[in-house]
Amino acid sequence: MSNLSYIDLTVLVLYIVFIVWWALKNGKSKDSDAYFLAGRNLTWPMVGLSLFAASVSSSTLMGHSGEGFISGIAVFNYNWISVLIMVFFAMFFLPFYIKSGIFTMPEFLERRFDGKSRSYFSFITIIGNVFLDASATLYTGALIIKMIFPEVEIFWIIIGMAAVAGSYTIIGGLSSAINADMIQAAVLIIGSSILSFYAISSIGGWESFIDKFNDGVWLKLTRPLDDPTVPWLGMWIGIPILGFYFWANNQVMVQRVLSAKSIDHGRKGVLLVGFLYLFTLFIFIVPGLIARGINLFGVENLPHELISGIDLKEKYGINTDQVYPRLIVKLLPVGLIGIILSAMISALTSTLSATLSSVSTLFTMDFYSKIDKNASSAKKVKVGKITAVVTLVIAVIWAPYIQTFDSLIAYYQEIVSYLAPPIVGTFFIGLFWKRANAKGAFSGLMAGLAVAALIMTLKYVLNVEINIHFLLLAPVLLIISLVVSIIVSLATAPPPADKVAENTWTKQIWIDETKELKGIVWYKNFRVQAILLVIACFVMYGLFY
Repeated sequence: MSNLSYIDLTVLVLYIVFIVWWALKNGKSKDSDAYFLAGRNLTWPMVGLSLFAASVSSSTLMGHSGEGFISGIAVFNYNWISVLIMVFFAMFFLPFYIKSGIFTMPEFLERRFDGKSRSYFSFITIIGNVFLDASATLYTGALIIKMIFPEVEIFWIIIGMAAVAGSYTIIGGLSSAINADMIQAAVLIIGSSILSFYAISSIGGWESFIDKFNDGVWLKLTRPLDDPTVPWLGMWIGIPILGFYFWANNQVMVQRVLSAKSIDHGRKGVLLVGFLYLFTLFIFIVPGLIARGINLFGVENLPHELISGIDLKEKYGINTDQVYPRLIVKLLPVGLIGIILSAMISALTSTLSATLSSVSTLFTMDFYSKIDKNASSAKKVKVGKITAVVTLVIAVIWAPYIQTFDSLIAYYQEIVSYLAPPIVGTFFIGLFWKRANAKGAFSGLMAGLAVAALIMTLKYVLNVEINIHFLLLAPVLLIISLVVSIIVSLATAPPPADKVAENTWTKQIWIDETKELKGIVWYKNFRVQAILLVIACFVMYGLFY
């Protein structure tokens, strides 16, 4: 606690106590709808703020600021292109998800195809949630907090964070998590904005910052094809695939959308988080680049050109994972440090609680409900709570082992880029191609998995060097999966008419929505709001082209 005053410590403790109390106070667990989907009665501000809080993890804070230090603003490409994906998702996929009354994303695959596709997607999602999402959140969060409390063992920090998030998520379900997210999103945005303000002031203001990094590619979003962070081609054909998987197929995110009281509230909640994501450039990434400009690590003769994170660590002793917490300690006065630490705790617990809710819902609805088909709503809630406890215990045990990986963030992005494309392709042909059938969908998923397994075996087991950026491999996997799905679907019997009629998009849906929107004032019209958000995305891109 050498870097933390008693004032800051008091602010932090009071914040944690308040969050747990507030979440438990607003928890709902009387039935499965209440526990797993907060009663399906959330308004758009709650949906949007909860999505934002759940999507910003400890690895986001560390990764965005660290990448800002390493390569400038290139990592923002993931965010602004994801906003375009959010608009597309809200326009076409979201209505089907909400109208169908599903609890999970894999459940939609069963409605459109069959149980095999559902079980496969649910299984790999649970594994990813436990061993990547929950464990990674605990580990990276513990690294940040240990920099502030260096004398505390990292395992005890992990247990403490697990106890905070688990205390309200397991008892109160998604409703508790979302009510906590409302507060935590506000603290996260305000806290990060304060740090960004101090960072910009430390370098002499915005104009001084621009002058400092105007030369080179530091402030450029479009990068050369050999750029290690985001090659320009990968930006256009790779990021959309990963973005669609994260925002439209990921149970952790979509579960919050499914809890909306109506399609309109769900859509506007997604647009809200899209709007907030445009500001992540200034509150997460720019401070990381400023850290380089003010020589945060005190390294003499640090070159101005781009250097990889590995070289920065090996040649100059700079660990870019420390950028965000070092900025807090260096720039902020007593009192504000406690607020920013509260923002960091918000990122940790909100993401962890979202993951616990996801695994709990997936296991209960996709597996247990099939084993015990007559299970009461109360029994499903009980199973969901037990599942969340088991998930938390496994994540706590596994989290310390994550330090054996060289780069957690890069590793996670790469693994997702191999597993996501076949799933994205299956959802697309399911919604937009009436001829797609169950055999075709499952064959495409298995073909994509086989190619992904081959790539990972060559790269990680046999140490074969593959000189293709993972953002460029993702579309290749998508195409392979789609081709297999199409060929098998055409070679086998057409799908049942009822599965097609209820779960595929038609032009008539667009026509009917257009009629419904005619009497709505323009600023409440979802399509107008979506167009304005898309324009804002391209304005941001144009400013930093």
